Amino acid sequence: MTRSYLKQIILPLLIAWVTPLSASAGEIDLTDWPALETVNTARGEAITYPSHSPFTLWEVGKGDALDPPTDARAILFMPDEASTEKPVPAVVLLHGAAGVLGSRELTYGAQFAKMGVAALVVDAFGARRDRATGFIDRLLQVTETMLIADAYAGLRHLDSLPEIDANRVALMGFSYGGLSTMLAAFEQAAEALSPEGLRFAAHVSFYGPCLARFDNTRATGAPVLLLAGSQDAIVDPSRCNEVVEDLRLGGTEAEFIVYDGAYHQWDGRFAGPRTIGRNLAPCELNVNERGVVRDTLTLLPMSGPFLRKVILGICVGSEGYLIGRDDAVRNRSNQQVGNFLMRAFNGKN
Repeated sequence: MTRSYLKQIILPLLIAWVTPLSASAGEIDLTDWPALETVNTARGEAITYPSHSPFTLWEVGKGDALDPPTDARAILFMPDEASTEKPVPAVVLLHGAAGVLGSRELTYGAQFAKMGVAALVVDAFGARRDRATGFIDRLLQVTETMLIADAYAGLRHLDSLPEIDANRVALMGFSYGGLSTMLAAFEQAAEALSPEGLRFAAHVSFYGPCLARFDNTRATGAPVLLLAGSQDAIVDPSRCNEVVEDLRLGGTEAEFIVYDGAYHQWDGRFAGPRTIGRNLAPCELNVNERGVVRDTLTLLPMSGPFLRKVILGICVGSEGYLIGRDDAVRNRSNQQVGNFLMRAFNGKN
């Protein structure tokens, strides 16, 4: 048994076992969300940290040509009360296909900080502008695996900050980021992208399309919450229920909540409903034990931008999907996400 293994794995487990939660971390109350207008002037700190850019899990660790090093970009919101004496929990946020939005990721980040929780808003597109700048190009070149790589690298960065309690860091994603958040809850992804053993304490997916399933359903053990609207055509409820069952079989608690009458992006700035994009819901992908991603219809491997374009061109529906802000639904999701994260942060799951 190596000294590194003792330091990284055994020692933290022993400390957690002999130290009561109340002695090492204060309980967090996320039931009283600050009003949006009170956080509009909040500003986070732009930071960078080391990450990498594998196209799929298969490329992880296969050299700089397939898994190039990348300087991840993010905005860090730190609560005023965070200190080395009283480290705070944190949330890593993954954006949707439109990138980081002031009305969504940055607003949630400011709200969390106001409630005593640090927030790291990842900008996966901004870190990879050399790959693609246009909307379609970004979705072909910057993959879910790259978002997950930035998320786990962000967890490592937070672990290096004495003001953060790395045992209480959740991952939360929106749409494209929500899809990535789901995938990050499977141990195959975690082992590849965080081999040192750091894991998120919880996963929350806001209206993420349930497209991919793993052959190996073993999960990290952190609880998972999926949220979607009943009028959101990009989220197939039957597929999401399958993913939830996979996670449960993999050894974790998972729940899927559907808000009646809600559209995609109920926490955005557009009143709607309005039609955008093209519908990914018909696409079905499989991740095998080696990390190879295949389209279940054509069996083509998603091994690069060209084949990714071919696969999506075949499976994506011609019609778009509806988005629309709904403050009542946002309030409901805030409460349910708050209660979910409180249980995870306060050790009550």
